Amino acid sequence: MTKQAITLKQSGIRWLGLALLVFIADIGIKYFVMNTMNYGWEHRLEVLPFFNFVYVHNFGAAFSFLSDQAGWQRWLFSAIAFAVVAFLIFSMRRSNASEKWGNIAYALIVGGAVGNVFDRIVHGFVIDYLDVHWGNYHWPAFNLADSAICVGAVMIVLEGFFVKKQQ
Repeated sequence: MTKQAITLKQSGIRWLGLALLVFIADIGIKYFVMNTMNYGWEHRLEVLPFFNFVYVHNFGAAFSFLSDQAGWQRWLFSAIAFAVVAFLIFSMRRSNASEKWGNIAYALIVGGAVGNVFDRIVHGFVIDYLDVHWGNYHWPAFNLADSAICVGAVMIVLEGFFVKKQQ
């Protein structure tokens, strides 16, 4: 079956349910954090010796990149996310639903990207709540959407190493 002959029902679009699940879980957790936790690092909830829950805002991108800018980055990062999501959905449409690994990876990235774009558009910032640390070193706070994006990206890289490409 050629890529053009794949029907919508047989395509990777079927995996967008996973993206929806990631999005709903991400937004639900963020609203729970916003409604139950006080804002700021001083209000963190220590869970394990290396892990805390915290409610903070990220006005930038990964690792707070460009967070100190005047606000234009909100729209830049949203536009980039929309472009990536459109490309991934197009790629899923062209793939077969049985290509689970790649479609799962794309769906995780789509769900996470849409979750963070939702925050940027609705709130003007991304809500982060997971804090991993070792001693005095803290990894930048992150959320479920960030985790889904990272897992999806790692899956794509691993696929490049381990999956034989069809000739």
